[in-house]
Amino acid sequence: MSNFTQFGVSEALVGTLKRMLITEPTPIQSKTLPITLTGADILASAQTGSGKTIAYLIPLIMKGCPALILTPTRELATQVHDALNAILGREASFKTALLIGGAPMGRQLARLRSKPQIIIGTPGRINDHLERKTLSLKETRFLVIDEADRMLDMGFGVQLNRIAEYLPKTKQTLMFSATLPPNIEKLSKRYLSNPQRITIDVSVQSAPKIKQEIIRTTTGEKQNQLVKALTEREGSIIVFVKTRRRAESLSKQLKILSHSANAIHGDLRQSRRDQVLQLFRNGKSRILVATDVAARGLDIPLVMHVINFDLPECPEDYVHRIGRTGRAGAEGFALSLVSPEDNHNWRAIARLMGLETPPPSQPLLRSNTSQPRRPAGRRRPFFKKGPGKRY
Repeated sequence: MSNFTQFGVSEALVGTLKRMLITEPTPIQSKTLPITLTGADILASAQTGSGKTIAYLIPLIMKGCPALILTPTRELATQVHDALNAILGREASFKTALLIGGAPMGRQLARLRSKPQIIIGTPGRINDHLERKTLSLKETRFLVIDEADRMLDMGFGVQLNRIAEYLPKTKQTLMFSATLPPNIEKLSKRYLSNPQRITIDVSVQSAPKIKQEIIRTTTGEKQNQLVKALTEREGSIIVFVKTRRRAESLSKQLKILSHSANAIHGDLRQSRRDQVLQLFRNGKSRILVATDVAARGLDIPLVMHVINFDLPECPEDYVHRIGRTGRAGAEGFALSLVSPEDNHNWRAIARLMGLETPPPSQPLLRSNTSQPRRPAGRRRPFFKKGPGKRY
């Protein structure tokens, strides 16, 4: 379908979407909207940037029933809450609550006392409120589990099971996951009843205007190669690293070298995360050094470059990382620094992406057209995880 009115969306809501520059439904929206409005459960495979947030927010608003939206990260929860408020505008009949870790508990308690109709939160903080008996889910009639594979990867399986004990048996549930491995299938059986399955086949594709490149280097030379790449490139840049400690140390080293950089990772307080992201969005900080907490769920527009200082632990995460650039049809660039120790990991990524893998002696790979140096303008682990290596 070419517009939202064909789904029975009200003219007022269509007008609001237009003001948000959302005029035509994406494939995930076209497939989920009519099914959701019938009341059926859905198990959908769709990655970040596919439009799934709007796909579940629209029917949630149209149905007007008490709802719980679970997300794996604070950033994604905040993004969903912001999108919901943008759609609702001054609609007084809807009250919302954002329940995430790192945010003031007093403010959340005040929102809960107002009896919100829509609750958005992370599993940890939702469980905190359930144990405190400051939150009741017995009236919930609409449940969304967003990025379910990410939740399990981050160890939220036990917390999800605890939340399920507080939910009524009669409810409509939508589960979204970038991939559908066996553990997601098992989780879906606990939460979903005869779900309709929807697959948007984009999990191993990057945006067509993302130009990908690798540089063959050594572990000891990675930082020098990174500094050279930062100097040669213009525009905003996200540098992905594996650990929180490396994010902090690398951002400090870049500042010493007069680069405008900040780190974001799971150990930061929410207020500091918000500050770092605002500086990056406003262009006051050009470089964001991030762990995979920023690979999904962050609303960061107009990122020109993504640089993989460390390759991700799962090949699917490569798709989510480089998906931070080249958004909404814009041109973007993705660079990976590949040492000999990374060869096995890179081959797994190349197989997933359908890229040609050069021999170790070849210093450079560009999978699309050549990248100008100054542009105008899941889960399947491929090596054994060690303790403390997932962030």
